[in-house]
Amino acid sequence: MSTQVTNTADVIVIGGGTGGYSTALRAAALGLDVVLVERDKVGGTCLHRGCIPSKAMLHAAELVDGIAEARERWGVKATLDSVDWAALVATRDDIVARNHKGVEAHLAHAGVRVVRGSARLTGARTVHVEGVRADSALGTQSMYAPGAHASATRPLTDPAPGVQPQSAPGVHDFGTRRGIVLATGSRPRTLPGLQPDGRRAVTSDDALFAPGLPASVLVLGGGAIGVEYASFHRSMGAEVTLIEAADRIVPLEDADVSRHLTRGLKKRGIDVQAGARLLDAEVLENGVRARVRTGRGETRAVEAERLLVAVGRAPVTEGLDLAAAGLTTDERGFVVPADWNRLETAVPGIHVVGDLLPPPSLGLAHASFAEGMLVAETLAGLPSAAVDYAAVPRVTYSSPQTASVGLSETEARARGRAVEVNTMPLTAVAKGMVHGQGGMVKVVAEAGGPVLGVHLVGPNVSEMIAESQLVVGWDAEPADVARHVHAHPTLSEAVGEVFLTLAGRGLHQQ
Repeated sequence: MSTQVTNTADVIVIGGGTGGYSTALRAAALGLDVVLVERDKVGGTCLHRGCIPSKAMLHAAELVDGIAEARERWGVKATLDSVDWAALVATRDDIVARNHKGVEAHLAHAGVRVVRGSARLTGARTVHVEGVRADSALGTQSMYAPGAHASATRPLTDPAPGVQPQSAPGVHDFGTRRGIVLATGSRPRTLPGLQPDGRRAVTSDDALFAPGLPASVLVLGGGAIGVEYASFHRSMGAEVTLIEAADRIVPLEDADVSRHLTRGLKKRGIDVQAGARLLDAEVLENGVRARVRTGRGETRAVEAERLLVAVGRAPVTEGLDLAAAGLTTDERGFVVPADWNRLETAVPGIHVVGDLLPPPSLGLAHASFAEGMLVAETLAGLPSAAVDYAAVPRVTYSSPQTASVGLSETEARARGRAVEVNTMPLTAVAKGMVHGQGGMVKVVAEAGGPVLGVHLVGPNVSEMIAESQLVVGWDAEPADVARHVHAHPTLSEAVGEVFLTLAGRGLHQQ
C-alpha cells in the first residue's frame, strides 16, 4: 500500500530537462533546498532524444562525407564498405548514457532531491506527485522524511546493514517555501490524420531509434530539425526529399542563410521543395506514399521508405492541472510569463522555463540553461539580468551548417533601423577554398552604430558563432571588431574581413 509523505522545500522544479535541471543546480548552489520531479530521465528530450544523440549521429555522417570528399576531391582512394548500424547506435547510446550519468552525479553532488513521478499542481505553493520511486543510480534516495534538508541522506526507512535502501512507489505531497518552476518541456507536433508508427512514419523524437537506415526518406518540415535529419540521411546514402510549407527552408533565419543553405543541400542531391504542402500520406507495409502540392501548384506523388515528420514542437502541460494554481495557457498551449524579466507567471512564486515559454523564447537547450539560472537566482533573491534572446545563438547542424545571432536584415529594417549590410562568400578566403563547401558571412549593422546581427553558413560555423555572440551581446560596432586580428588562414578570417570592410578598412574584400 502506498504511503503519503508531506515534504517541504525552498524550490520545487517540475521537469528534469535542460531548463529544469539547470534551475535545480543553480538554486542548490545558492544554498536553496530543491526538489526536482521528473517522470522519465533527467536530461529531457535534448539529452535522450534530441540534441545529443542527433549530433552524435551527425558527426558519424561527417565522417562518411569525409570519405567521399577524400576520394572525389583529394585523390585519396578511400571507399566506404558499409555502415555498421549497430556499432554506430552503440557509440551514440554510450555518449548519451555517459552524459546522463554526469547530470545525475551533478544533481546528487549539489544535494538536489530527485523525485521520480508525475507531478500536478494542487495550489500556488503545493505539488502532488504520484508514482514516486527511489533512484539508486544517484547514490542517495530520492525521497526524504518531512523537513529533511537537501544535504541529508536519510531514507524514509533505514535499510538493513549492507542493503541498498529502496522506497516503494507511492503518493507524495510537497510544499514550497519560495516557488515552483514549471519545466515540463515539449513533444513533437504531427499533422491531423497522420499517426506516426515509429517505423515507417516517425517523429523527430523517434527518428533516431527507428530500425536501420532507409534507402529513401521524405522529410516534412524544413526548420532546423528537419534540415538536420535530411542532411544525416543523405550522408548515409538515402534519397531525400525535403518539404517545407514556407517559401524557404529555415524560414526564421535571414533570407541569405536560407538561400545558401538551399544551394548547399541541393548540391548534395537533396530534393528541396519550399512552398510545398503535404496533401495526404498513406503508410504502407514497406514505406509511405504521399501526395505533395509543390510551390508551383503541381501535385506530385512521392514514395519513400520512411516519412519523417518535423513540423515543430508543442508544449506539454497535460496533467499539470494549471487551473488548480490559477494558471492558464494561451491559445497555442504556452504558459506566458507576466514578468519576462523574472520569467514569473501571473501567480506570484510560479515561474516557467524552457519549451513551455512562447516566443521570444527560442525553444533551444542553451536558452533553457540561461532561463533556469535566471529563475534560480530570482528565487534566491539575487539580481539577475533578463535573458537577451536576440543575443542567443541559433545553429543548424546540417552539412553545410548555419549559425546566427541577432537580427536578420529583414527584422532590422522592419524595426525602422537604418542598416549597413556586408556579405562575403567563404570561398573568398583560402580556408574556405580548402573546405570547398561554399557558404557565407553576413553582418547586419546599424548605420554608424552597433552590429545588429551576424549570419553564417558553411563548415564548422557552429564553432565560429561565439565571437559574433559577444559582438552582438556587447553592442560592439564594426570598428571595434575590425581592430582585432583574425588568424590566417582560417574560416573565421572571413568574419574579420567583413567587419574590416564595414569599418572602411577593407583589405581583400573590395
